[in-house]
Amino acid sequence: MNLDWDTLISIIRKHERFVLTSHIRPDCDALGSELGMVGILQAMGKKVTIVNGHQTPPILGFLDPSQSIQVISEHIDAEDVEGDCLIILDTSAWAQLGPMADVLRRWTGTKIVIDHHVGEDDLGAQFFKDTSAEATGHLVALLAQKAGVKITKPMAMALYAAIATDTGWFRFASTTSDTYRIIGELVDCGASPSAIYGDLYERDTVGRVRLRGRILSRVQTEVNGQLIHTFVKKEDFTESGALPSDTEDAINLALAIEGTKVAFIMIEQLRGGFKISFRSRCHVDCNELARQFGGGGHRAAAGAFVEAEFGELQNRVLQALRAALANKPVHA
Repeated sequence: MNLDWDTLISIIRKHERFVLTSHIRPDCDALGSELGMVGILQAMGKKVTIVNGHQTPPILGFLDPSQSIQVISEHIDAEDVEGDCLIILDTSAWAQLGPMADVLRRWTGTKIVIDHHVGEDDLGAQFFKDTSAEATGHLVALLAQKAGVKITKPMAMALYAAIATDTGWFRFASTTSDTYRIIGELVDCGASPSAIYGDLYERDTVGRVRLRGRILSRVQTEVNGQLIHTFVKKEDFTESGALPSDTEDAINLALAIEGTKVAFIMIEQLRGGFKISFRSRCHVDCNELARQFGGGGHRAAAGAFVEAEFGELQNRVLQALRAALANKPVHA
């Protein structure tokens, strides 16, 4: 992990009031990194507020039992977000900031990005990135160590969830021996793997199960089973009784089918447009695929948001994926 820890810690020590944010549709790595960072800053005597562009998904509410995370335009207006230093965690892209992008554009203080994603935009911030890290939560855990901050049980729980989910519960190739070392330290600090797993995966609602059934029933395969894809439409949420957040990790159900090398899911958003999630277990680079559609992420997992008609967009994505499998890049 080759971050300039001394410079990052020096910047933190120079400021008193911090605002933390992350990407829209926050996942465990986004939320866990934010909550872990709050613990570090508070231990250093700083004042800190988390303000996100989207609400915390209900299924991830256990990470923030005190409901300390604010949502822009719901709990606080953009013009009232103030501080000396703005820290952006787990994203380096304007599009991923949603309504918090306007706050960043107007911010006159120090701006920092702590992230592990490959792609990045010019956010006018100082970047502290390590793309070899499996999760931003790992970087935050290391920052606590470098800063001499004791990791409390709430911090350990949040950071464990961040790392465990971004590695597919330690199944993905991004998992290394360093992953297990930091995870062991988080357990020593109070993280409970069984409790976190239970909160994440053993609280399904009937609506979530019904939605998963619809997603699996629509699975289609191509290229001799190497390419698999499915979709969710807006009406599926009301008809099944599910929430948009219930689509989290649904693409991994398709990727689990034997013989699959690349998978994608298109999820229609309630306000229009489609979120596309890509997964790969071969030479196909999901980050490069997602970048063709204005998104980004990692080599094995990435995503994008596109405003387009369903059939036309599906054809474009399929064309790009067929070409990627055949090592023939096309312009999407």
